[in-house]
Amino acid sequence: MSKTTISAILAVVVLTLLIYINENKNDLSENTLKSNPLILAFGDSLTYGFGASPAFSYPALLGKKSGLHVINAGINGEESSEGLERLPELLKQKPDLVILCHGGNDILRQRSQVELKNNLLSMIKLIKESGAIVLFVGVPDFNLVGFKTLPLYSDIAKESGVIYEDEILTYIETRQTLKSDYVHPNEKGYEMMADTFMKIIHNHTIRE
Repeated sequence: MSKTTISAILAVVVLTLLIYINENKNDLSENTLKSNPLILAFGDSLTYGFGASPAFSYPALLGKKSGLHVINAGINGEESSEGLERLPELLKQKPDLVILCHGGNDILRQRSQVELKNNLLSMIKLIKESGAIVLFVGVPDFNLVGFKTLPLYSDIAKESGVIYEDEILTYIETRQTLKSDYVHPNEKGYEMMADTFMKIIHNHTIRE
């Protein structure tokens, strides 16, 4: 192998490495929060806090524990198609982070998973276009014994490159002591959600 060929191969390797490093830096910067972010908690009854008093919804607890301004934009019984229509008006408040936990009612009512995926991807697109970062929460398949996270949530997270959390709801749903009924967390369950999200927010916030 000639020196020219070796030099060319090395150049390609170095260029590939630089591209990889730059792409990873960009990925990190896209999901980095400024200090004291405004947070929009968007979803259905799991966000609203059904099964607990308003002071013990996860958005209320997250705000109390973190000292941050957290808007509770959860609506009981809402499906993803309705959420997609509602979201743009809320994004006018210019949140820095949107915690997107949606689709539970679509799953319970066995709506089309294709439509659910498209609706969630459209929500993420709207949130990103508004300038906010997305914390996407995986929702369990409530029609499945064992409450495993519905696989399409992982697919969406990979496609969209958002911050993704897919363990806390599955953990809660498999423990009756953390639930107020078959689906909804109780106060202790919502507190665990708040603690989980607070840790993620802390890990993605710039320290000044």
